Amino acid sequence: MIGQADITRAAEDLSRRIPEPLAPVARIAYNYAWSWLPGGRHLFESVVGTERFEHSKRNPVRALLEASWSALSRAASDGELLSHAAEMERRIEEIVAAPAGDHGIDPAHPVGFLCAEYGVHVSLPVYSGGLGALAGDILKEASDLRVPMVAVGLMYHRGYFRQRLDASGWQHEYWSDSDPDLLPCALVSGEDGEPVTIEVAVADGTASARIWRVDVGRVPLFLLDTNFGDNDPMQRWITSRLYDGDPDTRLAQYTLLGVGGVRALRALGIDPSLIHLNEGHACLAPLELALSGGDGDGTLDSLVAAARTRTVFTTHTPVPAGNDSYPADQLTRAFGGFIDNSPVAADELVALGRTHPHEQGEPFGITQAALRLSHAANGVSRLHGEVAREMWTDLWPDRPTAEIPIGHVTNGVHIPTWIGRPMRELLDRYLGEGWLARAGDADTWNGVAEIPAEELWAVRNQQRAELLAFVRQRSARDRLERADRRDYVMAANQALSDEVLTIGFARRVATYKRLELLMRDGDFAMRLLGGERPVQVLLAGKAHPRDDDAKRVVQRLFDLKGIAEVGARVVFLDDYDLRLGAALTRGCDIWLNLPRPPLEASGTSGMKSVVNGGLQLSVLDGWWAEGYNGNNGWGFSGEVDADHEAQDQRDTATFQTLLMDAVVPAFYERGPDGLPTRWLELMRNSLMTLGAQFSATRMVLDYVHGPYTGGAAPA
Repeated sequence: MIGQADITRAAEDLSRRIPEPLAPVARIAYNYAWSWLPGGRHLFESVVGTERFEHSKRNPVRALLEASWSALSRAASDGELLSHAAEMERRIEEIVAAPAGDHGIDPAHPVGFLCAEYGVHVSLPVYSGGLGALAGDILKEASDLRVPMVAVGLMYHRGYFRQRLDASGWQHEYWSDSDPDLLPCALVSGEDGEPVTIEVAVADGTASARIWRVDVGRVPLFLLDTNFGDNDPMQRWITSRLYDGDPDTRLAQYTLLGVGGVRALRALGIDPSLIHLNEGHACLAPLELALSGGDGDGTLDSLVAAARTRTVFTTHTPVPAGNDSYPADQLTRAFGGFIDNSPVAADELVALGRTHPHEQGEPFGITQAALRLSHAANGVSRLHGEVAREMWTDLWPDRPTAEIPIGHVTNGVHIPTWIGRPMRELLDRYLGEGWLARAGDADTWNGVAEIPAEELWAVRNQQRAELLAFVRQRSARDRLERADRRDYVMAANQALSDEVLTIGFARRVATYKRLELLMRDGDFAMRLLGGERPVQVLLAGKAHPRDDDAKRVVQRLFDLKGIAEVGARVVFLDDYDLRLGAALTRGCDIWLNLPRPPLEASGTSGMKSVVNGGLQLSVLDGWWAEGYNGNNGWGFSGEVDADHEAQDQRDTATFQTLLMDAVVPAFYERGPDGLPTRWLELMRNSLMTLGAQFSATRMVLDYVHGPYTGGAAPA
């Protein structure tokens, strides 16, 4: 496939800058399969040193370029390390060379996956949160299952914002530049050796875009980039920041992703069997696909009909802010170049994105447009499918709500990425050889019943201890950077205990996530944190830069930091990212989720906790509404209530009762063998009932056997 030679050349260039015996390490660096293969991270740490690898944001290319020659020379003379590198390179070569799986998808016409963000790895900063992490997991699982797939996104040079809290708890944002030349990617070139470019009309003229290739196992990810000399400053800015706050820039990004994404695939000689819109940002892609294929008879109806036959759409949230809409005049200005070069009139295009097409004052919504342009649409959990059908019923006024054509494919997580090493090694011993390839089969997890209690508990203790060792250092650093008092700086470092029940709450900070319920009752919080059976709480998350209400939620937590128990046992970790998310979901005993129903479409962080033996304490919303069975964690009412204050009071009381009367006793009460019998029972049940159901293996196969091959997502 085009671009592979460019990746090979980039790896060869890197290998010439390091000692010759390390050439396999340079080649490994250019395929992110190393990040989920056992020993991948350890290989790079062994070559450059752990601190250098962390300083480089775990970017193997940058780490190798910045490592001292003496460190590289030592690695080059380490026979065991070189043997490990040779074996890992062999495994990656096998992944790439293996034939496509028998999935009913022609490898010559792969699925084209389009998304605004990709959380493939912390070193590739083109993601913000859950949508990106999910997209990364889909690519990795498609690679593992050998599903023919290519992906398209944008190469954001400044990525998503970085977060720093001040001593009052107020969030400040800043952005860091990243240089694609130092990332594990390569510019795609044509036969003439020059970069392949495509052109897209945007409101400010015509922007040119180059194409970077990133290898995610056997799945190529192509990232479009306007930040180079052929464009003017406004056009170069299009691929500067992910989810830029300026609406016109956002619309230019959506045009580039949708129209440019299809044109990029055409320029690379790729004719997808269908395109999967992961959210509505690329909503113009179906029309561009139909136009570029010469489909239809020149009328809008025929163009839409042709577009629908090759489009699958996943909607990810019922929250209004996640379903962008724009005034008609702004939309037609932004999409004007596309309109001018198509048979679609401006008012016809705007009508495609209106819930009520003929209401002239109604704005254009990207979700409505994507729904109208897809032959299959789905929410991301069973409950979200129900909510989405109710939410968009007016798009199909002649159908009852139950027959609205929106099904569901519940999210799942890529287990090799998120599982901790101790838990993976434990499951390797008891689930049988090759169990990860069978992770979507419930029978695979039956072996959990055979794990001795002491081994299961030892792994839970080990992963908690690894997390807390990391948090002690990180919390002290964060507090020092906030210029906090010295006693507060060291409070958590000295008080956090490997033996204490550890609760995690880490996700995007939004008011509907209800983080404030945790500390709503100060007296209860003191009893919880400082009692004979104490609890420690680890928090992380970013508020949207323009969401001051969400920022104030975090700040109110900081109002309590002067209380000794809070300073010692509650830690807010700055700058939530994939690395921090992995550490928390691997080590926390309880994963807490308190959304206001029914606004949690799915949520995946809790699924990551599950595969590490963590237990859930969650509102019955999103995925937990279909995962909870009464004996695999704890859940409480997902009832919708328009009286938010009454709902918050009721849920706070339920949450507190569950914690004190069920969760804390289950953790601390020990049997004659010194083990927490009830806790281990819940852990086993959680792994055995949830591991397969919420794996990316099951999720991707649901797409393959449903929307990708002509079926429908389940209702």
